Amino acid sequence: METVVTVAGIILVIIAGMILIHRLNAQHDDRIGAFHYSDTLPGIGRRTRKGPRAAVPKGPPADAARNEDRQGSG
Repeated sequence: METVVTVAGIILVIIAGMILIHRLNAQHDDRIGAFHYSDTLPGIGRRTRKGPRAAVPKGPPADAARNEDRQGSG
């Protein structure tokens, strides 16, 4: 009989924990939904670009062939 009461108590504590975690997650989701990350005030935290970004060269770097030759000859 003691075992049944202990198991029932543990199950009730687990259920209470699940309900608590569920409510906390819902509250956290509401807070995230109320805070808009993309809505910032104009001019605060934003930089204007002075020019276009530098183009990134496509393909392997110029010294890649030399590194392969050194590794292959050894």
